[in-house]
Amino acid sequence: MIHRYWMPALIGCGVLGTATIAMAAQQSEVERGAYLARAGDCVACHTAPEGKPFAGGLKIESPFGTIVSTNITPDPEAGIGNYSRDEFAAALREGKRADGANLYPAMPYPSYAKLTDDDIDALYAYFMQGVEPVAEKAPESDVSFPFNQRWGISLWNWMFADADTFEPKSGQSEQLARGAYLVQGLGHCGSCHTPRGLLFQEKALDDSDDAYLTGETLEGWWAPNLRGGGGDDDGGRGLQNWSADDIVAYLATGRNDHSAVTGEMTSVVANSTSHLSDEDLHAMAAYLKSLPRAADGEKSTRSETTPEQTEKMLTAADVEGKPGARLYLDNCNACHFANGQGAPQVFPSLVDNELVNADDPTGLVHVILAGARLPSTPDKPEALAMPDFGWRLSDEETAQLATFVRGAWGNHGGEVTADQVAEVRKSLPEDRQSSKPDFVD
Repeated sequence: MIHRYWMPALIGCGVLGTATIAMAAQQSEVERGAYLARAGDCVACHTAPEGKPFAGGLKIESPFGTIVSTNITPDPEAGIGNYSRDEFAAALREGKRADGANLYPAMPYPSYAKLTDDDIDALYAYFMQGVEPVAEKAPESDVSFPFNQRWGISLWNWMFADADTFEPKSGQSEQLARGAYLVQGLGHCGSCHTPRGLLFQEKALDDSDDAYLTGETLEGWWAPNLRGGGGDDDGGRGLQNWSADDIVAYLATGRNDHSAVTGEMTSVVANSTSHLSDEDLHAMAAYLKSLPRAADGEKSTRSETTPEQTEKMLTAADVEGKPGARLYLDNCNACHFANGQGAPQVFPSLVDNELVNADDPTGLVHVILAGARLPSTPDKPEALAMPDFGWRLSDEETAQLATFVRGAWGNHGGEVTADQVAEVRKSLPEDRQSSKPDFVD
């Protein structure tokens, strides 16, 4: 044992200095890896409800069956403890397990392929040294034939996966390059927000294609268009109306003056983006605001009812013969108000809201039936909630309410039917599926 009085001398002459510096550097690498794992939102997919972090077991429903996330703790038997650094890199970038088998593309390796070697090293250090091992193997995926034949994924990878590491564009600022790297790579934003093709591939993996981040419906939730720059439609849609600070607030807290998170994005904010540095959030916002948004006919479908007309009608309670408007006054007006604007940072605006105006109304119907809860984040710890109305509204009433909201204040959403509501209701937990019968007034 080294006596404490000798310690300063030993450090001073270099006997312990090198080891101390190495330990500090190693700890720093693990901490950086932990931050990068946050940016990649690894915990969300690799943690089952009530399960241990990164131990896998989360069931992901796909058109081909149920894919179960794997244990990525450093346990040598149940997890990835025996993976070498290069095998770890191959899993992230190429979707290859240590045994050579293909991972299902539910793992966003087409996006993670953009990761730099330095970030791979930091992530490897974190998962091997900073994560608690869990000796519990995740259940096997239940995917139907022929999709359970993992060798076939090699063809899909050849056709659609891009194994190129991220390279900044010539002349791109440091901030925009950082934002592009986070959005395209670790953040894998395109996995949800880019349209999918016939074989469920992302139609674009970066902004070299105008389809990138133009929006997609996944599991009934509309993942909106994230292109926030000016374009042929002269602005005025979605993120075009948001400032960079609005985007930062949304990613950091799940809310801003325009909207609030719902669906899968709630988990993304809670587990990932709310833990990122202000500098990185601003980089992501700057990048999204730099992407031009092409005209897509959205303006031509706007309602003929102006915001002023809707507000006047609701304020005067002139809703005779307008069941959707009456239902809005009875159930929604107290929080979202006659002007539909809600309260900044508390109750989201319904005017020009992407969820309200989505081509697929499933997400809006889900929120009406089941309610929603904002995530608790470091900057906004209060988890504000919207109550569920499924128990008090019939399918027909819910459809009337949703149709009204989608056509009021100049919104451009289409009609919602009772059959669409019934389908959403079936997808809710059994204890949330009951409703007031249509014949009860």
